[in-house]
Amino acid sequence: MTLTTALTRHLKSPELFRGLADELGPWAGGQRQRFSVFNPSTGELLAEVPDMGPADAHAAIERAHAAQETWAGLTARARSDILWNWHRLILEHSDDLAAILTAEMGKPLGEAKSEVQHAAAYLQWYAEEANRIYGETISAPSTDRRMLVIKQPIGVVGAITPWNFPASMVARKISPALAAGCTVVLKPAEQTPLVAGAMFALAKLAGFPEGVLNLVYASEGDAIGRELCTNSKVRKISFTGSTEVGRLLMRQCSDQIKRISFELGGNAPFIVFDDADIDAAVDGAIQAKFRNAGQTCVSANRIYVQSRVYAEFAEKFTERVRMLKVGDGFEPDVAIGPLINQEALRKIELHISDAVQKGARVRSGGRRIKLSGTFFEPTVITDVSRTMRLAEEETFGPLAPLFRFDDTDHVVREANDTIYGLAAYFYASNLKRVWRVAEALEYGMVGINTGRMSSEAAPFGGVKQSGIGREGSRHGLEDYLEMKYLCMGGL
Repeated sequence: MTLTTALTRHLKSPELFRGLADELGPWAGGQRQRFSVFNPSTGELLAEVPDMGPADAHAAIERAHAAQETWAGLTARARSDILWNWHRLILEHSDDLAAILTAEMGKPLGEAKSEVQHAAAYLQWYAEEANRIYGETISAPSTDRRMLVIKQPIGVVGAITPWNFPASMVARKISPALAAGCTVVLKPAEQTPLVAGAMFALAKLAGFPEGVLNLVYASEGDAIGRELCTNSKVRKISFTGSTEVGRLLMRQCSDQIKRISFELGGNAPFIVFDDADIDAAVDGAIQAKFRNAGQTCVSANRIYVQSRVYAEFAEKFTERVRMLKVGDGFEPDVAIGPLINQEALRKIELHISDAVQKGARVRSGGRRIKLSGTFFEPTVITDVSRTMRLAEEETFGPLAPLFRFDDTDHVVREANDTIYGLAAYFYASNLKRVWRVAEALEYGMVGINTGRMSSEAAPFGGVKQSGIGREGSRHGLEDYLEMKYLCMGGL
């Protein structure tokens, strides 16, 4: 892999990451094609990356399969110790990892540093959980039997990670797999492969045996995904991305009844009731909507405000949004970085245009910013209705639409009227209302009086067409384990 000075000038230890774990991605047939990675803020070339194909993915699976028995055969403590080593190295090199992340993805450096810390937290959590894989005994129906349940690693795991959180998603997906005793083949997003490579370079230093971790870079993910889904030596697929791609991968896995964990699209409601602390709700909405320029799967996509406090919330919220600084993620005090590409810009413009044509009012922002990169003004629009495209489609950008509502039951129905069910938020103080709404919302995660709820200790995932399975928490480990019942007779 060739890194340019556009990237290495931001690194304290460029020599450590110059290879970016090329050796962890096996080559097949002497293939040496490459693809380019650019900084979305400046358009600068950051690196030339090996462009692997299905043959390389197949070779990576073979390596992982060959290493599976030995890795699973280690004690839980031995696997835990290596995960702890990786955790320590991630923290030691967190500044460089954050710089790589900001350069290739664009998010502000402060957010990138927070993400790297979050990634390290997952490694720490599952280094601890590796020692807590328990079985059980069952009372037998006769005295000559003993009945036991043990848990064993499922086997080789294929993981596909997204571009919007390219460090934390790597750690969140593969650390429970490693803790359980599974080997891994990872395909990172083509837009942001560099921080994954840097993390794998540190993983090699941490002491993972050969073949346990395997990296496949590719400019096109379809063929790699198909190989992971159809290769019988891969026993589980973990994917984060769009619902559309999730459906495709699910179909490809179905012939082998392969285990899957999917975290897919969202259309998160953010509800402000008239008994809420409005200032706190504004703070929470800023967090839930504009973190990572709105490019998060749990981003507040529909903001519902009860009529009695609608004007107050809209005024305070719009004032705060106007203060958000947009720019290159390496600049000081930047709150909003670029969008990932031109397609993302076009989508937010389409949503705004459609809303305005149907009666919405732009209160702040609404335009591209004429800088070198893909920047868009953080935008607030009011007088929004459910007939507009942004009510049905995930914008994935810094656009905050404000809907007005009167009745609790009505807003809950509106919030639930979507194929998605990943995350929801609401602000209220009446305890009866809090319990009633929290239980009625059809979402895998609900933030109550907070705009941010992700934690390595909590189960992350959705319902309906937002996904299958959970990541994080002790539950995240179960997705990488098979339950085996042992019945011992003749005793």
